[in-house]
Amino acid sequence: MLHDFILGGDWLLIVLVMAGVIPELAASYQFLLIAVHWRRNHYANCEPWFPRTAVLIPAWNEAAVIGASIDRLMLLDYPRESLRIYVVDDASTDATPDVVRAKADEYPGNVVHIRRENGGQGKAHTLNAGLEVILADDWMQALLIMDADVIYEPPSLRMMTRHLADPRVGAVTAYIKEGSRPGNYLTRFISYEYITAQAAARRSQNVLGAIACLAGGAQLHSRENLLAVGGRIDTSSLAEDTFTTFKTQLAGRRVVFEPHATVWAEEPDNINGLWKQRLRWARGNVQVTWQYRRLWFRPRREHRLGSVSFGIFWFCLFLQPVFMITSSVSLVILYYADFPRAWGVFHVLWITNAATYIFLTTFSVLIDPPTGRHAWREAIMFPGAVNLSIIVYCCFPLLFREGLRHVPGVSQLTGGHGSAGPLILVIYVWLTASMAVAWLAKAAEPWRFGRLISPLLVYIVGYGSLLCACTFASYVKELRKAEMKWDKTEKTGKVAIPGLPVLPARASSGHSVARSAPRCAMSAGCSSRPCWPWRWWH
Repeated sequence: MLHDFILGGDWLLIVLVMAGVIPELAASYQFLLIAVHWRRNHYANCEPWFPRTAVLIPAWNEAAVIGASIDRLMLLDYPRESLRIYVVDDASTDATPDVVRAKADEYPGNVVHIRRENGGQGKAHTLNAGLEVILADDWMQALLIMDADVIYEPPSLRMMTRHLADPRVGAVTAYIKEGSRPGNYLTRFISYEYITAQAAARRSQNVLGAIACLAGGAQLHSRENLLAVGGRIDTSSLAEDTFTTFKTQLAGRRVVFEPHATVWAEEPDNINGLWKQRLRWARGNVQVTWQYRRLWFRPRREHRLGSVSFGIFWFCLFLQPVFMITSSVSLVILYYADFPRAWGVFHVLWITNAATYIFLTTFSVLIDPPTGRHAWREAIMFPGAVNLSIIVYCCFPLLFREGLRHVPGVSQLTGGHGSAGPLILVIYVWLTASMAVAWLAKAAEPWRFGRLISPLLVYIVGYGSLLCACTFASYVKELRKAEMKWDKTEKTGKVAIPGLPVLPARASSGHSVARSAPRCAMSAGCSSRPCWPWRWWH
């Protein structure tokens, strides 16, 4: 009876198996949208504009990085009289207050130190302390929220502010790149990931007219937008930047991604640091998904957050671990119920994965060639060695099978064509098992030889599986209603911008920064042609 029931449900199991490829197909669709970014962008509505901009920096024990960040801000291609930097010192216990006070003396009128004696409540509370001071007078016309360690390239701010010349735009975000040098295997994985998650995904979101999230270290708001969303940052979740992004668009204002405003940041160089950061982000996404549950797949004329395309992109990323688990479970059931059918659908699944992998990897490297050259090995190994082996096997089965014939005992494990074998069952389970092995890479890091074992495991299972394991952990944390703890990412000041010199300790002392509006190549008025070397995907 049970066997007949399973056979009758073969079609459902096949659908569930193929659901595993939905996130890959959605990502490919997202990348294809970039092809029309040259036409559907905001540049036609830009004008050179240099509003009085307050830069708000939350800082807790940031002595190693805050000084260099302030120096770089003072070297921006932006009028100094239109720039003020507010550093909110969240009860730091290191030399952060001393560094900021020294910078306030070095740049009188441009740097303001705000001290919180009772800190530790999280980034949102720290930002609100600064907002209370900034909004108390009428000087500020635009607000840039950034992290203490990020470094802005000189033209980045003016590239962002030109979008605010359009009153319909409420916020602008930039392209954050991983800048740790020399870095290690993990920072190179993050470098490649940021091409896909920012340079690519946010361009496509520009095309859709709906942005998922302002980058936490690079979010520019107009004063009107801040007041429209309540003049405060949401403190009820771990995704304050995403909540602000959604509120901006729900209030009828547009959010724009400026891909050529480049910001460099130091990202975690160990799995435990990355896990804390991404768990916080993933839990925030769970909270956003639930908070706006009545928004999804319900298009509105006022905004595009409820569009079908945006919903697909959001949930394919949010539910990717679920797709992986259901696909593995369905393959295992088919393995026992109807092996030939399982074998066929398995090949379709992985050949589709192969096509999307080649397309996404090639396109990503083309979007940002310098980062592609820096992290090309991690780009290739992003799915992991096991997944790449499965892809090669599905695309070239005869070649792969011929090679396995020379490995003693493997033919008995795999079985013949159309017959079951234990190794085949392991492959079917792998989509789910890879997340467990990725978690093992995190657990092994503190071990005696963990620094050797953990990187090896990440290359075996893939960086994507590590992120999926973290997303799955966020489900568990939210279901258990675990404490919402803000785990700060440790910074050491390793950011180095390619092509720009490293500033000495007091390099900016006495440096004359342009005090009038910098000359813009688009000073006669903006058009759809951007002021940088042309590329069709721009």
